[in-house]
Amino acid sequence: MCNRYNDMPRLRPIVIGLAGITISCIGCFLWHTRSARATDTPRRDAPSGATLPQQVDDISPTLVYAHNLMLRKGPNFRVYILWIRGQMLRTNPRVPPSFDDPESFVFNIQKGVIHANIGDLAIFLNAVSSSKAALKNISLTADGDQLKLHGTVHKVVPLPIEVIGSLSSVPDGHIRFHTTKISVLKIPMKGLLRGLHITLAELVHSPDPRGTHISGNDLIFDTTELLPPPHIRGELTSVRIKPPDIEVTYGSSPNDEAKLAQWHNFLRLTGGTIHFGKLTMDYADLTMIDATKASWFNLDLVNYQQQLVQGTCRMTPQAGLEIFMPEFDERKGNQKISLDWLKNRNLSVPADVPVQKR
Repeated sequence: MCNRYNDMPRLRPIVIGLAGITISCIGCFLWHTRSARATDTPRRDAPSGATLPQQVDDISPTLVYAHNLMLRKGPNFRVYILWIRGQMLRTNPRVPPSFDDPESFVFNIQKGVIHANIGDLAIFLNAVSSSKAALKNISLTADGDQLKLHGTVHKVVPLPIEVIGSLSSVPDGHIRFHTTKISVLKIPMKGLLRGLHITLAELVHSPDPRGTHISGNDLIFDTTELLPPPHIRGELTSVRIKPPDIEVTYGSSPNDEAKLAQWHNFLRLTGGTIHFGKLTMDYADLTMIDATKASWFNLDLVNYQQQLVQGTCRMTPQAGLEIFMPEFDERKGNQKISLDWLKNRNLSVPADVPVQKR
């Protein structure tokens, strides 16, 4: 017993060391557990008017509002948006919508009215027509509440052709062109067409028409495949000829032109994450406003950055961004501020920058 008590002074440092190691291990375990819980805690939505730091982008859909917007869809087509309410949805769940990539998003329209010019549609069909397509030199005109197509069929010998039909909406969001008359050499001869092995698909686009399929005497168009991006989809309630345009209505959409004329021309995006140029906006709050008195806000997605450069930007108290954009003028362009300019405070600010006098 005496020997055991005599050994206690020598064992005490060892016991203290082991206790310290044990306490350190327990503390490390508790710290990791707390960190894991913090990582697993769901991210709360940002409160109104506040900005929260994020490690990942906001994947919620971006709400879209627009009035009197002429949206260019590539070099050969444009649509006239009288007004819309809907969403800007990403096509790839992992990639936010980007103005620099029209394929990265679609406009899912809940309500709204959009026009497409009949002449623009003919130009587009001629521009994208395959070199092997049977129908060339397409022109489109309105014939009352019907659409009249003229062209030249290249089968053995060139033959002038005329196709007349009506437009209507299909419940799945497609557009139906119902053929009521086909004439070759101004003679109604469907039998002649069959003898020349000409199909409705060949008349409209190409031997393998993208976004088009045949159902009896009808052509069914899927505009999300047929027309260039950014693609527009939604529940169609009506499609009608309204010269010089084709009018497409989505949802329950009153079209009071007198009230619509009172609105400014704009495109507003709220919520979600969007990319434009080198910028990324989380909890998006972006409004592009026409700085002209034109009937339509001409937004060219191919040249939108130049339009932004020529416009005026300002921040809102809620960390939003408002951009007043002029008509795009390719002859104009702002120059980047140089380091030499920054070194010399005696140099004046650029002429297009407003200066506040003290």
